[in-house]
Amino acid sequence: MGRITVKDVFKQVKADLIGKDSYRGVTLTYSWLANQFGHISLGFIGTTIAFFLYKKTNEVEQAGIKAASTIALIWICFEVYNFLGPLLLNKKTNSKLLYVSGPKYQFQPAWANIAFDTFTDMCFFALGSFLCAYILVCFNHGNTRTIIYILLILLLILQYPIHYWFITKMYEQAAQFPFQYRLSQFDLPISETAKQSILYWLADNHKAKHLLIFGGVNCGKTSLSVGVANEKAINHQSVTYTTATKLISMFFTPPPPDQQNAYPWNWHNSSYLVVDDINPGDPVKEVIITAEYFLQLMDTYTSDNEANRAVFRNTSVIWVLGSDDSQRNLQDNWKSMLHKIGVAKDHICSVEL
Repeated sequence: MGRITVKDVFKQVKADLIGKDSYRGVTLTYSWLANQFGHISLGFIGTTIAFFLYKKTNEVEQAGIKAASTIALIWICFEVYNFLGPLLLNKKTNSKLLYVSGPKYQFQPAWANIAFDTFTDMCFFALGSFLCAYILVCFNHGNTRTIIYILLILLLILQYPIHYWFITKMYEQAAQFPFQYRLSQFDLPISETAKQSILYWLADNHKAKHLLIFGGVNCGKTSLSVGVANEKAINHQSVTYTTATKLISMFFTPPPPDQQNAYPWNWHNSSYLVVDDINPGDPVKEVIITAEYFLQLMDTYTSDNEANRAVFRNTSVIWVLGSDDSQRNLQDNWKSMLHKIGVAKDHICSVEL
């Protein structure tokens, strides 16, 4: 299955550094880097102001350390508030100031991952603060030894977070999601049975599982599929998002050579695949693509395309299928199709929104 290599990382760094944003747009990795430089800048600006206030009553070195520590502490408190607010109350909120109201999460956020993100931001705030202190103290001919030690410690601590988050953004980017969304953001009605099906799919235990999502227009099918799959991408798994129409065209096209592929993997060698917009669902009553017709296309109008069938047999797939009812038997037909290509029945689960 596809993985991100050192070569891919260097290629991405080069792509982020060379070129004009107005021409090529920005990537998730570029946005993450820009965000962290923003955190550094906020620490830098605040420390500049605080330094000249402390300098009136303190020696240069003390003024620099106090200014940097004060600003870093302010931003750390802000980040702790951002993290602990929803964690302690276990609620979301529509308020832009306080976490005081809102429904409980349908799916619990990955608190450890969010805590690590919070810690990373804190370190970048502190880095900007003490970098500014170093420059100001140097300019005023003060002793910078203590500040240098602090900067070295911060840079050492940040080695792993920088590596982890840059790679994580590459995995999310390579998935080609239409928007950024996490499972805990899903706040539309969903049954407890559906939740258990989703958790069963997420706990794949190295088995290829298939999740069938049914529902009408604007019920959250795409958001749910992206949120579920993105949890895998964030855990550094190869994920590919595509629509049914696009995927069908790729059935008849061999995968491009590695050097010609814009992403480290494609639908052939992903560990997880999202097939969206197979059918629109209510109020559109017609079934645009039936399970039988999809199998014909998968087989590229031959008796049996084993290569394409093997991909779906060995890949965990989320199918966004539109609405089901007793007359069309949409769910049974898709389950039968998957079983026909070799997917075990206990590896197929479904969700109705």
